[in-house]
Amino acid sequence: MTKVVIRTGDIDSFFSKAKKAAKRADQNEVLDGTITLTFEDPQELFKILSDARRKLMREIMNQPKSINELSSKLHRDRAAITKDVGLLEKAGLLVSQRRPNPGHGIEKIVRAVAPTIQMVAVLH
Repeated sequence: MTKVVIRTGDIDSFFSKAKKAAKRADQNEVLDGTITLTFEDPQELFKILSDARRKLMREIMNQPKSINELSSKLHRDRAAITKDVGLLEKAGLLVSQRRPNPGHGIEKIVRAVAPTIQMVAVLH
């Protein structure tokens, strides 16, 4: 995947875009690898992508990191980072995997689902 677009829009615009993408797929056109997440309410978008979570996203987009590395780099509590990572995973923006950390048990490595995330908010 090359890009994630996060936007606001109503349900009609969401289904209109989905219908166009389905038609392109039916015609065997190559899709561009973009995932679009649509929020009806701009406040919900900004609630999920708070300033702290956007900083976390930028840090991970530079290079995958462990929860401990993120906590240290961002000067935030490990539990808060873990909670934010879980929420952003649910939203489809991050993925994580557990891997052995010799001498320390297991660590969770977090990475972004795409190297670029574009946020688009239209207020009406």
